[in-house]
Amino acid sequence: MKLEGPSALEVLDRGTPMRAADEVLVEVRAVAPAFPDLLMSQGKYQVKPQLPFTPGSDFAGVVLEGPAGSEFVPGTRVAGCLSYGAAAEQLSVTEDRLYPIPGEMSFVDAAAIPMNYLTSHFALVTRGNLSKGDSVMVLGASGGVGLASIQVAAGFGAQVIAVVSDDERAKAALEAGAHHVVLRDEVPDKAREITGGRGVDLVVDVVGGDIRNALGSLAPGGRVMAVGFASGEIPTVKVNRLLLTNTDVRGVESAYLWEAGISRAAWDDLMTLSGDGYLKPVVKVGGDLDDYGSALADLAAHSVVGRVVLTV
Repeated sequence: MKLEGPSALEVLDRGTPMRAADEVLVEVRAVAPAFPDLLMSQGKYQVKPQLPFTPGSDFAGVVLEGPAGSEFVPGTRVAGCLSYGAAAEQLSVTEDRLYPIPGEMSFVDAAAIPMNYLTSHFALVTRGNLSKGDSVMVLGASGGVGLASIQVAAGFGAQVIAVVSDDERAKAALEAGAHHVVLRDEVPDKAREITGGRGVDLVVDVVGGDIRNALGSLAPGGRVMAVGFASGEIPTVKVNRLLLTNTDVRGVESAYLWEAGISRAAWDDLMTLSGDGYLKPVVKVGGDLDDYGSALADLAAHSVVGRVVLTV
């Protein structure tokens, strides 16, 4: 494998993984390619695995073996999230990277949830201090994290404004549960109009680039959650503007969920929202592992609404 992007991916037979004593062996049923996979394949991500490596973060499947006393006994249906390595038929992973899924949830839906929804929960609840009745504006609302943020925010009782680039993406955002949809060039004016001139309490920004319109949409005490830079441009902020408006820009690095051991509590919150009908992943079933490269190419072209999921 070379760091030449999606076209350099190959499907290889590497044999059955060996399970360490503290790991769980999982038969993978579905895997969801993600934007970090694309960047890793190009050598542009902060995580730089040694070549050759297996891409893939989010997956769902069935436990084959586990440590003595583990909750993950053979037959348990699980979803999981790794930095990379999930695009395989079988995985051996530590328990902190696995989460039980309800019997009514499909493997395809389950594979679409971990990274995007845990990141959204972390951005909104842990870092953003979301409260019921807050107003939340989501930039890049038709992408995986954007749609997840719509649903998590709505599940916690927020009024959600989705910002999109065209009518097709507006439809997806409304179907995901957004209360209002505005086009990018209508921000910040439309956001202030919707909130009666006050502005929004939180902005979830997965796009990056020019951040001035996001800052101009904030209410006093509002905060922009910097989740990602899908535009390829990292924004800069003049802090005197934050001082004058009593607003914040907060970084969201979701790896902290696992470093701090708080991902399972967040997952349990998400499963409650799922049971209440708020979590409905927007997925496109895109083939199998042979199609991993083409799925990443679609992500590179920004042609995906929601999440591509491949079956194994």
